[in-house]
Amino acid sequence: MDATDYASATERIIAAAREGRPFAVTALAVHGVMTGVQDPAHEARLNSFDLVTPDGQPVRWALNLLHGAGLTDRVYGPTLTLKVVEQAAAEGLPVYLYGSTQPTLDRLVPALLGMFPALKIAGVEASKFRGAQPGEEAEIAERIKASGARIVLVGLGCPRQEVFTYAMRPLLDMPLLAVGAAFDYHAGLLKNPPAWMQKYALEWLWRLGLEPKRLWKRYVLLNPAYLSRLAAQKTGLWKATPATPTAEPVHGFAV
Repeated sequence: MDATDYASATERIIAAAREGRPFAVTALAVHGVMTGVQDPAHEARLNSFDLVTPDGQPVRWALNLLHGAGLTDRVYGPTLTLKVVEQAAAEGLPVYLYGSTQPTLDRLVPALLGMFPALKIAGVEASKFRGAQPGEEAEIAERIKASGARIVLVGLGCPRQEVFTYAMRPLLDMPLLAVGAAFDYHAGLLKNPPAWMQKYALEWLWRLGLEPKRLWKRYVLLNPAYLSRLAAQKTGLWKATPATPTAEPVHGFAV
């Protein structure tokens, strides 16, 4: 997890786009962090990312509490997406949208162009909602490169989008951003919680109210597990041992 802010994160991403170099990014809230904790192989993949931002307030609190990071705000995936897209539009860096469904993309494209008329959208590609077939990752990479894109936004949901970003990073000389629900928010399919709920780390309660059947396990089980580990680490009862970053290939990942 990187102790970063919006300005620094945006500049690092845009710099990689300008220079044409691979750069894997994700924004992790409690669910994303705990997905890594529960799966050592996935943790090793996450630790190989170039930039991991504190998407949730509890993650920001942990950086401040355990490491004295002094962060005054989180770096929320949907907001980071807009800041990156805004700068990409200003610099003429084309963006590729990968993931979600075609109806969502059909709403997202005009929404982004409405906010940033100068934005160049090089291409869009909906998720197939299945595992990659042999050689398919190379075909996807070729389509993205042929489009002229300089940045890829990936909206496949956690942890599928992080695995996709990890797997595609060696194939693309550009940043890939795993941006979670940003596609749905900016397409107008999900509504952001009030600012006060975001400030006091209650966004989970808002989302649970919107999608209780899908999200109850994520929040009811993982939030207490995260807080207990944070307390144990702060009091010295438990010491985290980060997984060594990996470059092992993955096969059959979600596309």
